[in-house]
Amino acid sequence: MTIGEALRLAAARLRAAGCDAPMLEAQAMMARLADRSRAWLMAHDDAPLPEDIARRWDAWVKRRAAREPLAYILGEKEFWSRPFAVTKDVLVPRPETEHLIEAVLEAFPDQDGAWNFCDIGTGSGCIAVTLACEYPEACVTATDVSDAALEVARRNARRHGVDGRVAFRQGDMLAALDASDGPFDAIVSNPPYVAADEMAALAPELAHEPVAALTDGADGLSFLRMLVDEAAHWLRPGGALVVETGLCGLPGNGSGLCLEREIRDLAGRLRAGVYRLVGSGPAA
Repeated sequence: MTIGEALRLAAARLRAAGCDAPMLEAQAMMARLADRSRAWLMAHDDAPLPEDIARRWDAWVKRRAAREPLAYILGEKEFWSRPFAVTKDVLVPRPETEHLIEAVLEAFPDQDGAWNFCDIGTGSGCIAVTLACEYPEACVTATDVSDAALEVARRNARRHGVDGRVAFRQGDMLAALDASDGPFDAIVSNPPYVAADEMAALAPELAHEPVAALTDGADGLSFLRMLVDEAAHWLRPGGALVVETGLCGLPGNGSGLCLEREIRDLAGRLRAGVYRLVGSGPAA
């Protein structure tokens, strides 16, 4: 079998399985296995498929046809133009989460400032590591309840050379923080926000991702409310809470926090919200 034949057969199988971009995904898997670019694959369409690749190829195509996320198969996903390692212990980074980075950059335009940021529920570390990369003088505290997720985040911090400025804390949401970690200029979070009754309607790929990182098992607002109610204690006066919400909506103002603005995508869909600390409330 040639490389081209293998790609065409795989694309047909992925198309039948309902994958959105079957040929692109087949090429991405082949490029990773062959350690070649997509352009090289197309230029060598009639080259024989090496036996060592063929053995793994069938297994990879089968996994993707079962709608396992491509990022888990490849072992990484791009976020903010940087590659991030991912495993089944973490959510796959998504483009909509980049709205959080945009919001922080807008709220704190001095990228040389010695800011103190916090990422709650860091998962792969894509938010925490990206903030550390974009703000070379900043310190970032990243929390997660999962030790396995924190190990992935640590790996990504090392990969991008910011492990000296990102501190990792194991624990549930804000409870993972130590008094010495704050106060923060901004707390950023992509918490579980899918309502329990919405889970069945999600894309099949999400069935492979950690359910605890997707839903609170209730109305989808539990963790958002917790952040809005408790974040003020950890913020400097004038500090910001930036949270991803998906389409589920935003909680109202919390103790010491006021909703400053909603963040919507180009289609007008709600994606996140920015809350601002008012007055000079307590800081940890």
